[in-house]
Amino acid sequence: MGALKAALTVLFILVSIAVVGIVLIQDGESGGLTGSISGGGETFWSKNKDRSAEGKVEKATKYLVIAFMVLSLLLNLPVFG
Repeated sequence: MGALKAALTVLFILVSIAVVGIVLIQDGESGGLTGSISGGGETFWSKNKDRSAEGKVEKATKYLVIAFMVLSLLLNLPVFG
């Protein structure tokens, strides 16, 4: 069990660093209340956001955060204690 916990810990650290890095490179949200007041409606670019680089970064963020949560739960199981 010691080798498995060490491997999961190393993977957890790598995923944590990746989450911090990918969150820092993301653009800020321009929507919300300010976007609705200033008329930030749906455009061609916002509708096809998933195909752009920004959409791919958002998907990567989602998957990395899910991996972070799963690894944190696994590392806190009593089996590894």
